[in-house]
Amino acid sequence: MRLPGDFNPGSTGGYSRDDAGGAQQLLQQGIALLADFQARLAAQATDGVLVILQAMDAAGKDGTIRHVMSGVNPQGVAVHGFKVPSAEELAHDYLWRYAAAVPARGQIAIFNRSYYEEVLVVRVHPELLANQRLPGRRAAEDGQNHLGVWERRFREINNFERYLSDNGVHVVKLFLNLSKDAQRKRFLSRIEEPEKNWKFTGADVRERGYWDAYQSAFSHVLSNTSTKWAPWYVIPADSKWFTRIVAAGVIANALLDIDPSYPTVEQEAHASLKAARHQLEAEDSMGKRSSKTAARKAHLRGS
Repeated sequence: MRLPGDFNPGSTGGYSRDDAGGAQQLLQQGIALLADFQARLAAQATDGVLVILQAMDAAGKDGTIRHVMSGVNPQGVAVHGFKVPSAEELAHDYLWRYAAAVPARGQIAIFNRSYYEEVLVVRVHPELLANQRLPGRRAAEDGQNHLGVWERRFREINNFERYLSDNGVHVVKLFLNLSKDAQRKRFLSRIEEPEKNWKFTGADVRERGYWDAYQSAFSHVLSNTSTKWAPWYVIPADSKWFTRIVAAGVIANALLDIDPSYPTVEQEAHASLKAARHQLEAEDSMGKRSSKTAARKAHLRGS
């Protein structure tokens, strides 16, 4: 897979801006479907869903999470944003901090950036490898052959995701494919609109200078880590409304594949429910009789 040639960041799947109302309806349908199946997933508690979002800066990851997951129960979803690794995290292997955030059964976890940064940012800035305290022999080998470290990490990531899949964690990987011109316009918007200033830093422009290197790194990621058990979905990101529709559809489809259901109650449990119902109804009847008796007594006292 090659970026940008193989994918069109500006695609809207045949929809136009005039279809915005219909697009909003599609998004709401997807959100409702997600809410329904997330509740079932939590009740069944056998599978988890890990959603990975990767993209260039300003591609709309935060907005996609906010809109697409707006209807789900917050107790069933955790969002993790991974920043520059801490000293403690650098003291462990590069997958350590991500493995600790893998969703429990019945849960959905969203990684806003993920372990793929280790073959994206670190590949574009290979000097970052020096901070990862690799063993002497491995560090020397990687220093002599940077291609080798990325191939090795692709293999390790594929194996990690296969392990997750085998243990009931469904990995859904979304690459929000933004064009360079759309990023420029969004950066300008963040500069020109005071309420968006906080979103922008000088580092954003500096990283933009590595655009071609990042496109090459993403191309290698898509080509080497899109597997049967954890495929990549490349989502056009120049039109935010379309990005959100597609993202909702992909996540909903993953839940449909799991097809979770509410647990059925065994016969013994049914008997217990029936007994509890009788008890609660009896309490209600007693309460009503007590109220009628009190009302009659009050009436007699008044007469």
